[in-house]
Amino acid sequence: MLIEDCIIVENKAIDKLLPIHDAQLLTYMKLKRCKIGFLINWNVKLLKDGINRRIL
Repeated sequence: MLIEDCIIVENKAIDKLLPIHDAQLLTYMKLKRCKIGFLINWNVKLLKDGINRRIL
């Protein structure tokens, strides 16, 4: 998801985030020239535990 041409949000619903998911987010950020990205895993008990922020 691209928000206001400056933030990338990658939504997942998986048991565990893997390094490949982080690499995927970073690739999207580089391609769209976004400095901020969020990787959100919806398959957690508390949503705050499933949010990862990345900054280039």
